[in-house]
Amino acid sequence: MSSESRPAALGSPAVIGIDVATASVRALCVDGRGRVLAEARADLPPPVRTTAGTSEQDATSWWPAVCSVLRRATGVLPRGGREVIAVAVSATSGTIVPIGTDGGPLGPALMYDDRRGADINAEAQRVGSARWDALGLSVGPTAALGRAVWCLRANGSALRRVLHTPEVIGRGLTGHPVAVDWSHALKSGYDARAGEWAHEVFDALGFPLGLLSAVGAPATEAGVVGPAAAEATGLPEGCSVRLGMTDGCAGQIATGAVEPGRFVGVIGTTYVLKGVSEHLVRDETGAFYSHRHPDGWWLPGGASNTGGECMADVAPARLPALDAAAAARGPASYVRYPLRRDGERFPFVSGAARGFVLGRARDEADAHRAALEGVAFVERLALDRVERLGVPVVGPLYAAGGGSRSAVWTAIRATVLDRPVRAVERAETAFGAALLAASGTLHEDLAASAAAMVRGGALVEPVSAQRPALEDSYGRFVEALRERGWLPDA
Repeated sequence: MSSESRPAALGSPAVIGIDVATASVRALCVDGRGRVLAEARADLPPPVRTTAGTSEQDATSWWPAVCSVLRRATGVLPRGGREVIAVAVSATSGTIVPIGTDGGPLGPALMYDDRRGADINAEAQRVGSARWDALGLSVGPTAALGRAVWCLRANGSALRRVLHTPEVIGRGLTGHPVAVDWSHALKSGYDARAGEWAHEVFDALGFPLGLLSAVGAPATEAGVVGPAAAEATGLPEGCSVRLGMTDGCAGQIATGAVEPGRFVGVIGTTYVLKGVSEHLVRDETGAFYSHRHPDGWWLPGGASNTGGECMADVAPARLPALDAAAAARGPASYVRYPLRRDGERFPFVSGAARGFVLGRARDEADAHRAALEGVAFVERLALDRVERLGVPVVGPLYAAGGGSRSAVWTAIRATVLDRPVRAVERAETAFGAALLAASGTLHEDLAASAAAMVRGGALVEPVSAQRPALEDSYGRFVEALRERGWLPDA
Protein backbone atom coordinates (compact mmCIF):
# COMPACT_ATOMS: atom_id res chain seq x y z
CA MET A 1 0.00 0.00 0.00
CA SER A 2 1.12 3.51 -0.75
CA SER A 3 -0.19 6.98 -0.07
CA GLU A 4 0.62 10.54 -0.98
CA SER A 5 -0.86 13.84 0.05
CA ARG A 6 -0.69 17.58 -0.29
CA PRO A 7 -1.46 20.11 2.42
CA ALA A 8 -5.09 21.17 2.80
CA ALA A 9 -6.52 24.25 4.38
CA LEU A 10 -7.29 23.53 8.01
CA GLY A 11 -10.99 22.76 8.33
CA SER A 12 -11.63 22.67 4.57
CA PRO A 13 -14.41 20.09 3.95
CA ALA A 14 -13.48 17.11 1.82
CA VAL A 15 -14.94 13.96 0.28
CA ILE A 16 -13.50 10.53 -0.46
CA GLY A 17 -14.07 8.30 -3.47
CA ILE A 18 -13.36 4.58 -3.05
CA ASP A 19 -12.60 2.34 -6.01
CA VAL A 20 -12.86 -1.40 -5.32
CA ALA A 21 -11.20 -2.74 -8.45
CA THR A 22 -10.23 -6.29 -9.35
CA ALA A 23 -6.61 -5.99 -8.23
CA SER A 24 -6.75 -3.32 -5.55
CA VAL A 25 -8.73 -0.86 -3.46
CA ARG A 26 -8.01 2.84 -3.78
CA ALA A 27 -9.18 5.83 -1.75
CA LEU A 28 -8.92 9.37 -3.11
CA CYS A 29 -9.62 12.37 -0.87
CA VAL A 30 -10.35 15.69 -2.59
CA ASP A 31 -11.66 19.10 -1.62
CA GLY A 32 -14.46 21.10 -3.22
CA ARG A 33 -12.17 22.35 -5.98
CA GLY A 34 -11.02 18.86 -6.94
CA ARG A 35 -7.58 19.18 -5.38
CA VAL A 36 -6.18 15.87 -4.17
CA LEU A 37 -5.54 15.97 -0.43
CA ALA A 38 -4.62 12.33 0.12
CA GLU A 39 -4.73 8.97 -1.58
CA ALA A 40 -3.93 5.40 -0.65
CA ARG A 41 -3.98 1.98 -2.27
CA ALA A 42 -4.06 -1.62 -1.04
CA ASP A 43 -3.75 -4.80 -3.08
CA LEU A 44 -6.45 -7.45 -3.22
CA PRO A 45 -5.90 -11.17 -3.77
CA PRO A 46 -6.09 -11.97 -7.48
CA PRO A 47 -9.28 -13.64 -8.73
CA VAL A 48 -9.15 -17.40 -9.12
CA ARG A 49 -10.19 -18.20 -12.68
CA THR A 50 -10.66 -21.61 -14.28
CA THR A 51 -10.95 -22.93 -17.82
CA ALA A 52 -14.58 -23.78 -17.00
CA GLY A 53 -15.34 -20.06 -16.93
CA THR A 54 -15.55 -19.51 -13.19
CA SER A 55 -14.02 -16.38 -11.66
CA GLU A 56 -13.94 -15.84 -7.89
CA GLN A 57 -12.36 -13.55 -5.33
CA ASP A 58 -12.27 -13.65 -1.53
CA ALA A 59 -15.00 -11.15 -0.61
CA THR A 60 -13.80 -11.03 2.99
CA SER A 61 -10.66 -9.25 1.74
CA TRP A 62 -12.55 -6.14 0.62
CA TRP A 63 -13.54 -4.55 3.92
CA PRO A 64 -10.11 -4.85 5.59
CA ALA A 65 -8.53 -3.30 2.48
CA VAL A 66 -11.06 -0.45 2.53
CA CYS A 67 -10.39 0.20 6.21
CA SER A 68 -6.66 0.18 5.53
CA VAL A 69 -6.75 2.73 2.70
CA LEU A 70 -9.19 4.99 4.54
CA ARG A 71 -7.12 4.91 7.73
CA ARG A 72 -4.01 5.77 5.71
CA ALA A 73 -5.70 8.58 3.76
CA THR A 74 -7.48 10.18 6.72
CA GLY A 75 -4.35 9.91 8.82
CA VAL A 76 -2.48 12.48 6.75
CA LEU A 77 -5.28 15.06 6.70
CA PRO A 78 -4.86 18.14 8.93
CA ARG A 79 -7.81 17.18 11.11
CA GLY A 80 -7.22 13.44 10.98
CA GLY A 81 -10.25 12.78 8.79
CA ARG A 82 -12.79 14.91 10.64
CA GLU A 83 -13.02 17.18 7.58
CA VAL A 84 -14.44 14.35 5.43
CA ILE A 85 -18.18 14.91 5.06
CA ALA A 86 -19.09 12.23 2.51
CA VAL A 87 -17.81 9.06 0.88
CA ALA A 88 -18.96 7.01 -2.13
CA VAL A 89 -17.96 3.58 -3.46
CA SER A 90 -17.55 2.41 -7.04
CA ALA A 91 -16.65 -1.12 -8.11
CA THR A 92 -16.55 -3.50 -11.05
CA SER A 93 -19.90 -4.00 -12.75
CA GLY A 94 -21.65 -7.27 -12.00
CA THR A 95 -19.54 -8.68 -9.17
CA ILE A 96 -21.86 -10.21 -6.54
CA VAL A 97 -21.63 -12.05 -3.22
CA PRO A 98 -24.03 -14.64 -1.72
CA ILE A 99 -24.85 -13.73 1.88
CA GLY A 100 -26.02 -16.18 4.55
CA THR A 101 -28.17 -15.95 7.67
CA ASP A 102 -25.33 -14.52 9.76
CA GLY A 103 -24.81 -11.62 7.34
CA GLY A 104 -21.50 -12.99 6.11
CA PRO A 105 -20.53 -14.40 2.70
CA LEU A 106 -21.53 -17.98 1.97
CA GLY A 107 -18.56 -18.24 -0.35
CA PRO A 108 -16.31 -16.22 -2.63
CA ALA A 109 -17.50 -13.29 -4.68
CA LEU A 110 -18.58 -14.24 -8.19
CA MET A 111 -16.70 -11.81 -10.39
CA TYR A 112 -17.96 -9.76 -13.32
CA ASP A 113 -16.50 -12.21 -15.86
CA ASP A 114 -17.79 -15.42 -14.23
CA ARG A 115 -19.77 -17.46 -16.77
CA ARG A 116 -21.45 -20.08 -14.59
CA GLY A 117 -24.82 -18.36 -15.08
CA ALA A 118 -24.59 -18.29 -18.89
CA ASP A 119 -27.41 -20.76 -19.50
CA ILE A 120 -29.63 -18.99 -16.97
CA ASN A 121 -28.89 -15.68 -18.66
CA ALA A 122 -29.94 -17.11 -22.02
CA GLU A 123 -33.28 -18.06 -20.46
CA ALA A 124 -33.57 -14.63 -18.84
CA GLN A 125 -33.00 -13.01 -22.24
CA ARG A 126 -35.81 -15.09 -23.76
CA VAL A 127 -38.30 -14.56 -20.93
CA GLY A 128 -37.70 -10.84 -20.64
CA SER A 129 -37.14 -10.04 -24.33
CA ALA A 130 -39.86 -7.37 -24.45
CA ARG A 131 -38.41 -5.56 -21.45
CA TRP A 132 -34.82 -5.81 -22.66
CA ASP A 133 -35.82 -4.59 -26.13
CA ALA A 134 -37.48 -1.54 -24.59
CA LEU A 135 -34.28 -0.86 -22.66
CA GLY A 136 -31.97 -1.45 -25.61
CA LEU A 137 -30.23 -4.04 -23.46
CA SER A 138 -29.35 -7.71 -23.80
CA VAL A 139 -28.57 -10.24 -21.09
CA GLY A 140 -25.11 -11.52 -21.95
CA PRO A 141 -23.44 -14.72 -20.73
CA THR A 142 -21.64 -12.95 -17.89
CA ALA A 143 -24.59 -10.86 -16.64
CA ALA A 144 -24.92 -10.86 -12.85
CA LEU A 145 -28.60 -11.83 -13.15
CA GLY A 146 -27.75 -15.43 -14.01
CA ARG A 147 -25.13 -15.66 -11.28
CA ALA A 148 -27.64 -14.43 -8.69
CA VAL A 149 -30.03 -17.23 -9.66
CA TRP A 150 -27.12 -19.68 -9.62
CA CYS A 151 -26.36 -18.58 -6.03
CA LEU A 152 -29.88 -19.52 -4.98
CA ARG A 153 -29.75 -22.89 -6.71
CA ALA A 154 -26.34 -23.64 -5.19
CA ASN A 155 -27.14 -22.49 -1.62
CA GLY A 156 -30.87 -23.02 -1.27
CA SER A 157 -32.47 -21.79 1.94
CA ALA A 158 -29.07 -20.79 3.35
CA LEU A 159 -29.08 -17.78 0.98
CA ARG A 160 -30.50 -14.64 2.55
CA ARG A 161 -29.29 -11.93 0.20
CA VAL A 162 -27.26 -11.33 -2.95
CA LEU A 163 -25.11 -8.22 -2.61
CA HIS A 164 -23.06 -6.15 -5.02
CA THR A 165 -19.61 -5.01 -3.98
CA PRO A 166 -20.64 -1.47 -2.86
CA GLU A 167 -23.36 -2.95 -0.66
CA VAL A 168 -20.77 -5.03 1.17
CA ILE A 169 -18.68 -1.91 1.81
CA GLY A 170 -21.79 0.13 2.60
CA ARG A 171 -22.77 -2.35 5.29
CA GLY A 172 -19.33 -2.06 6.78
CA LEU A 173 -19.46 1.74 6.79
CA THR A 174 -22.97 2.17 8.16
CA GLY A 175 -23.41 -0.97 10.25
CA HIS A 176 -26.67 -1.89 8.48
CA PRO A 177 -27.92 -3.03 5.04
CA VAL A 178 -27.89 -0.35 2.36
CA ALA A 179 -29.54 0.11 -1.02
CA VAL A 180 -27.73 -0.62 -4.25
CA ASP A 181 -27.40 2.11 -6.86
CA TRP A 182 -29.12 1.54 -10.18
CA SER A 183 -25.79 1.52 -12.01
CA HIS A 184 -24.40 -1.54 -10.22
CA ALA A 185 -27.85 -3.18 -10.39
CA LEU A 186 -28.22 -2.86 -14.18
CA LYS A 187 -26.64 -6.18 -15.14
CA SER A 188 -28.40 -7.91 -12.28
CA GLY A 189 -31.81 -7.37 -13.86
CA TYR A 190 -32.83 -3.90 -12.74
CA ASP A 191 -34.93 -1.84 -15.14
CA ALA A 192 -33.88 1.78 -14.56
CA ARG A 193 -36.50 2.94 -17.06
CA ALA A 194 -39.43 1.43 -15.16
CA GLY A 195 -37.76 1.78 -11.76
CA GLU A 196 -38.14 -1.89 -10.83
CA TRP A 197 -36.46 -5.26 -10.91
CA ALA A 198 -37.50 -7.38 -13.89
CA HIS A 199 -40.02 -9.24 -11.76
CA GLU A 200 -41.46 -11.41 -14.55
CA VAL A 201 -37.98 -12.72 -15.32
CA PHE A 202 -37.15 -13.49 -11.71
CA ASP A 203 -40.56 -15.10 -11.21
CA ALA A 204 -39.96 -17.37 -14.20
CA LEU A 205 -36.56 -18.33 -12.81
CA GLY A 206 -37.92 -19.01 -9.31
CA PHE A 207 -35.90 -16.24 -7.67
CA PRO A 208 -37.61 -14.24 -4.87
CA LEU A 209 -37.06 -10.50 -5.21
CA GLY A 210 -36.62 -10.35 -1.43
CA LEU A 211 -33.10 -11.66 -1.98
CA LEU A 212 -32.21 -8.41 -3.74
CA SER A 213 -31.81 -4.97 -2.20
CA ALA A 214 -33.80 -1.79 -2.66
CA VAL A 215 -32.40 0.38 -5.44
CA GLY A 216 -31.56 4.09 -5.30
CA ALA A 217 -30.11 6.81 -7.49
CA PRO A 218 -26.34 7.30 -7.48
CA ALA A 219 -25.14 10.17 -5.25
CA THR A 220 -28.10 9.81 -2.86
CA GLU A 221 -27.48 9.00 0.78
CA ALA A 222 -27.45 5.35 1.82
CA GLY A 223 -26.70 6.05 5.50
CA VAL A 224 -23.98 7.50 7.67
CA VAL A 225 -20.73 6.16 9.06
CA GLY A 226 -21.33 4.32 12.30
CA PRO A 227 -19.12 4.24 15.41
CA ALA A 228 -17.42 0.94 14.60
CA ALA A 229 -16.52 2.06 11.09
CA ALA A 230 -15.36 5.43 12.37
CA GLU A 231 -12.93 3.66 14.67
CA ALA A 232 -11.73 1.35 11.90
CA THR A 233 -11.37 3.92 9.11
CA GLY A 234 -10.67 7.33 10.61
CA LEU A 235 -13.82 8.73 9.01
CA PRO A 236 -15.94 10.85 11.35
CA GLU A 237 -19.05 9.27 12.81
CA GLY A 238 -22.06 10.63 10.93
CA CYS A 239 -20.14 11.11 7.65
CA SER A 240 -22.58 10.70 4.74
CA VAL A 241 -22.31 7.45 2.75
CA ARG A 242 -23.50 8.12 -0.80
CA LEU A 243 -24.42 5.60 -3.47
CA GLY A 244 -21.82 5.23 -6.22
CA MET A 245 -21.74 3.93 -9.79
CA THR A 246 -19.89 1.20 -11.66
CA ASP A 247 -16.23 1.75 -12.44
CA GLY A 248 -16.95 2.54 -16.09
CA CYS A 249 -19.61 5.11 -15.27
CA ALA A 250 -17.50 6.67 -12.51
CA GLY A 251 -14.60 6.95 -14.93
CA GLN A 252 -16.88 8.74 -17.38
CA ILE A 253 -18.18 11.34 -14.94
CA ALA A 254 -14.61 11.91 -13.71
CA THR A 255 -13.94 13.54 -17.09
CA GLY A 256 -16.70 16.10 -16.55
CA ALA A 257 -18.91 14.61 -19.29
CA VAL A 258 -22.04 14.77 -17.14
CA GLU A 259 -24.52 16.88 -19.14
CA PRO A 260 -26.54 15.98 -22.27
CA GLY A 261 -24.48 16.00 -25.44
CA ARG A 262 -21.14 15.56 -23.69
CA PHE A 263 -19.08 12.51 -24.67
CA VAL A 264 -15.76 11.00 -23.65
CA GLY A 265 -13.56 8.68 -25.68
CA VAL A 266 -11.38 6.40 -23.59
CA ILE A 267 -8.37 4.71 -25.20
CA GLY A 268 -7.12 1.95 -22.95
CA THR A 269 -6.55 -1.61 -24.08
CA THR A 270 -9.77 -1.15 -26.03
CA TYR A 271 -11.67 1.95 -27.12
CA VAL A 272 -14.74 3.00 -25.11
CA LEU A 273 -17.17 5.80 -25.95
CA LYS A 274 -19.53 7.08 -23.26
CA GLY A 275 -21.80 10.09 -23.15
CA VAL A 276 -24.98 11.68 -21.85
CA SER A 277 -28.36 11.78 -23.55
CA GLU A 278 -31.64 13.32 -22.41
CA HIS A 279 -33.58 10.33 -23.66
CA LEU A 280 -33.04 6.58 -23.80
CA VAL A 281 -32.03 5.63 -27.34
CA ARG A 282 -32.26 2.04 -28.46
CA ASP A 283 -29.64 0.55 -30.74
CA GLU A 284 -31.14 -2.44 -32.53
CA THR A 285 -27.70 -3.76 -33.47
CA GLY A 286 -26.76 -4.09 -29.80
CA ALA A 287 -23.59 -2.08 -30.33
CA PHE A 288 -24.20 0.05 -27.27
CA TYR A 289 -26.51 0.25 -24.27
CA SER A 290 -27.31 2.83 -21.61
CA HIS A 291 -26.83 3.18 -17.90
CA ARG A 292 -29.00 5.76 -16.15
CA HIS A 293 -27.56 9.11 -15.12
CA PRO A 294 -27.90 10.12 -11.45
CA ASP A 295 -30.18 12.99 -12.56
CA GLY A 296 -32.42 10.74 -14.66
CA TRP A 297 -30.79 11.24 -18.04
CA TRP A 298 -29.11 8.34 -19.83
CA LEU A 299 -25.50 7.29 -20.35
CA PRO A 300 -25.20 5.56 -23.74
CA GLY A 301 -21.91 3.87 -24.42
CA GLY A 302 -20.11 1.03 -26.05
CA ALA A 303 -16.75 -0.70 -26.01
CA SER A 304 -14.79 -1.65 -29.11
CA ASN A 305 -12.35 -4.54 -29.43
CA THR A 306 -9.98 -2.05 -31.07
CA GLY A 307 -7.83 0.38 -29.09
CA GLY A 308 -4.47 0.76 -27.44
CA GLU A 309 -4.00 -2.99 -27.75
CA CYS A 310 -2.76 -2.28 -31.27
CA MET A 311 0.51 -1.19 -29.61
CA ALA A 312 0.91 -4.44 -27.68
CA ASP A 313 3.98 -5.50 -29.68
CA VAL A 314 5.80 -2.20 -29.13
CA ALA A 315 7.98 -1.75 -26.05
CA PRO A 316 6.54 1.17 -24.01
CA ALA A 317 9.96 2.85 -23.94
CA ARG A 318 9.89 3.14 -27.73
CA LEU A 319 6.47 4.80 -28.01
CA PRO A 320 7.65 8.42 -27.51
CA ALA A 321 10.13 8.12 -30.39
CA LEU A 322 7.52 6.50 -32.64
CA ASP A 323 5.03 9.22 -31.73
CA ALA A 324 7.58 11.88 -32.64
CA ALA A 325 8.29 10.19 -35.97
CA ALA A 326 4.55 9.84 -36.68
CA ALA A 327 3.98 13.52 -35.89
CA ALA A 328 6.79 14.57 -38.21
CA ARG A 329 5.58 12.31 -41.03
CA GLY A 330 1.98 13.54 -41.22
CA PRO A 331 -0.91 11.36 -42.47
CA ALA A 332 -0.08 7.71 -43.13
CA SER A 333 0.42 6.49 -46.67
CA TYR A 334 -2.07 3.64 -46.24
CA VAL A 335 -5.16 2.64 -44.22
CA ARG A 336 -5.12 0.23 -41.33
CA TYR A 337 -7.89 -1.29 -39.19
CA PRO A 338 -5.75 -2.31 -36.18
CA LEU A 339 -8.07 -4.96 -34.74
CA ARG A 340 -6.01 -7.71 -33.08
CA ARG A 341 -8.88 -9.94 -31.96
CA ASP A 342 -11.55 -11.90 -33.77
CA GLY A 343 -14.80 -9.96 -34.03
CA GLU A 344 -15.95 -6.43 -33.25
CA ARG A 345 -18.66 -5.24 -30.82
CA PHE A 346 -18.67 -1.45 -31.26
CA PRO A 347 -19.34 0.76 -33.20
CA PHE A 348 -20.69 -2.18 -35.19
CA VAL A 349 -21.30 -5.79 -34.23
CA SER A 350 -19.67 -8.48 -36.34
CA GLY A 351 -18.21 -11.79 -35.29
CA ALA A 352 -16.54 -11.99 -38.69
CA ALA A 353 -14.59 -8.73 -38.37
CA ARG A 354 -10.81 -8.97 -38.66
CA GLY A 355 -8.08 -6.37 -38.84
CA PHE A 356 -6.94 -5.36 -42.32
CA VAL A 357 -4.67 -2.99 -44.24
CA LEU A 358 -5.29 -1.14 -47.50
CA GLY A 359 -1.80 -0.73 -48.89
CA ARG A 360 1.59 -1.29 -47.32
CA ALA A 361 3.62 0.55 -44.68
CA ARG A 362 6.66 2.39 -45.94
CA ASP A 363 8.45 1.99 -42.62
CA GLU A 364 7.84 1.55 -38.90
CA ALA A 365 6.81 5.18 -38.37
CA ASP A 366 4.26 4.89 -41.18
CA ALA A 367 2.82 1.71 -39.62
CA HIS A 368 2.63 3.39 -36.21
CA ARG A 369 0.88 6.43 -37.64
CA ALA A 370 -1.60 4.22 -39.52
CA ALA A 371 -2.46 2.39 -36.29
CA LEU A 372 -3.14 5.67 -34.48
CA GLU A 373 -5.31 6.83 -37.36
CA GLY A 374 -7.17 3.50 -37.46
CA VAL A 375 -8.32 3.84 -33.86
CA ALA A 376 -9.34 7.44 -34.59
CA PHE A 377 -11.42 6.16 -37.52
CA VAL A 378 -13.19 3.74 -35.18
CA GLU A 379 -13.86 6.67 -32.83
CA ARG A 380 -15.37 8.77 -35.63
CA LEU A 381 -17.50 5.85 -36.76
CA ALA A 382 -18.73 5.50 -33.19
CA LEU A 383 -19.67 9.18 -32.90
CA ASP A 384 -21.33 9.08 -36.32
CA ARG A 385 -23.37 6.06 -35.18
CA VAL A 386 -24.46 7.84 -32.01
CA GLU A 387 -25.58 10.92 -33.94
CA ARG A 388 -27.50 8.84 -36.51
CA LEU A 389 -29.43 7.33 -33.63
CA GLY A 390 -30.55 10.81 -32.63
CA VAL A 391 -28.14 11.58 -29.80
CA PRO A 392 -26.56 15.02 -30.23
CA VAL A 393 -22.84 15.38 -29.55
CA VAL A 394 -21.88 18.91 -28.53
CA GLY A 395 -18.66 20.70 -27.67
CA PRO A 396 -15.24 19.10 -27.52
CA LEU A 397 -14.75 15.38 -27.08
CA TYR A 398 -13.28 14.60 -23.69
CA ALA A 399 -10.32 12.20 -23.88
CA ALA A 400 -9.20 9.73 -21.24
CA GLY A 401 -7.18 6.55 -20.87
CA GLY A 402 -3.53 5.92 -21.61
CA GLY A 403 -3.95 6.90 -25.26
CA SER A 404 -4.92 10.43 -24.27
CA ARG A 405 -1.36 11.02 -23.03
CA SER A 406 -0.07 10.86 -26.61
CA ALA A 407 -0.06 14.39 -28.07
CA VAL A 408 0.14 13.18 -31.67
CA TRP A 409 -2.71 10.69 -31.15
CA THR A 410 -4.89 13.40 -29.61
CA ALA A 411 -4.18 15.70 -32.56
CA ILE A 412 -5.02 12.90 -35.02
CA ARG A 413 -8.30 12.26 -33.20
CA ALA A 414 -9.24 15.94 -33.28
CA THR A 415 -8.45 16.14 -37.00
CA VAL A 416 -10.32 12.96 -37.95
CA LEU A 417 -13.35 14.07 -35.91
CA ASP A 418 -13.05 17.70 -37.03
CA ARG A 419 -13.79 18.50 -33.41
CA PRO A 420 -11.62 19.82 -30.55
CA VAL A 421 -10.43 17.18 -28.08
CA ARG A 422 -9.66 17.87 -24.42
CA ALA A 423 -7.63 15.40 -22.35
CA VAL A 424 -8.71 15.28 -18.71
CA GLU A 425 -6.34 15.33 -15.75
CA ARG A 426 -7.93 12.68 -13.50
CA ALA A 427 -10.23 10.45 -15.53
CA GLU A 428 -10.25 7.66 -12.96
CA THR A 429 -12.83 5.69 -11.04
CA ALA A 430 -11.91 6.95 -7.57
CA PHE A 431 -12.20 10.57 -8.68
CA GLY A 432 -15.59 9.87 -10.24
CA ALA A 433 -16.71 8.33 -6.95
CA ALA A 434 -15.49 11.46 -5.18
CA LEU A 435 -17.64 13.59 -7.51
CA LEU A 436 -20.64 11.50 -6.52
CA ALA A 437 -19.77 11.94 -2.85
CA ALA A 438 -19.59 15.71 -3.42
CA SER A 439 -23.01 15.83 -5.11
CA GLY A 440 -25.54 17.08 -2.61
CA THR A 441 -22.85 17.68 0.02
CA LEU A 442 -20.05 19.97 -1.18
CA HIS A 443 -22.05 20.97 -4.27
CA GLU A 444 -25.70 21.08 -5.28
CA ASP A 445 -25.62 18.27 -7.82
CA LEU A 446 -23.34 16.28 -10.12
CA ALA A 447 -23.13 18.99 -12.78
CA ALA A 448 -22.07 21.55 -10.16
CA SER A 449 -19.54 19.10 -8.71
CA ALA A 450 -18.01 18.47 -12.13
CA ALA A 451 -17.89 22.17 -12.98
CA ALA A 452 -16.08 22.98 -9.75
CA MET A 453 -13.82 19.96 -9.41
CA VAL A 454 -12.82 18.58 -12.83
CA ARG A 455 -9.65 19.99 -14.34
CA GLY A 456 -9.24 19.58 -18.08
CA GLY A 457 -6.04 19.74 -20.01
CA ALA A 458 -5.33 21.87 -23.06
CA LEU A 459 -7.88 21.96 -25.86
CA VAL A 460 -6.40 20.32 -28.97
CA GLU A 461 -7.78 21.70 -32.24
CA PRO A 462 -7.96 19.86 -35.58
CA VAL A 463 -4.95 20.24 -37.88
CA SER A 464 -6.61 21.79 -40.91
CA ALA A 465 -3.73 21.01 -43.30
CA GLN A 466 -4.12 17.27 -42.60
CA ARG A 467 -7.92 17.14 -42.87
CA PRO A 468 -8.17 16.29 -46.62
CA ALA A 469 -5.78 13.32 -46.43
CA LEU A 470 -7.41 11.92 -43.30
CA GLU A 471 -10.89 12.45 -44.72
CA ASP A 472 -9.89 10.44 -47.78
CA SER A 473 -8.42 7.64 -45.64
CA TYR A 474 -11.54 7.56 -43.46
CA GLY A 475 -13.73 7.21 -46.55
CA ARG A 476 -11.63 4.25 -47.73
CA PHE A 477 -11.83 2.72 -44.24
CA VAL A 478 -15.63 2.92 -44.14
CA GLU A 479 -15.99 1.60 -47.68
CA ALA A 480 -13.78 -1.38 -46.83
CA LEU A 481 -15.98 -2.20 -43.85
CA ARG A 482 -19.09 -2.03 -46.03
CA GLU A 483 -17.55 -4.18 -48.76
CA ARG A 484 -16.85 -6.86 -46.18
CA GLY A 485 -20.46 -6.77 -44.99
CA TRP A 486 -19.56 -5.78 -41.44
CA LEU A 487 -21.02 -2.29 -41.35
CA PRO A 488 -24.80 -1.77 -41.37
CA ASP A 489 -26.18 0.84 -43.73
CA ALA A 490 -28.04 2.64 -40.95
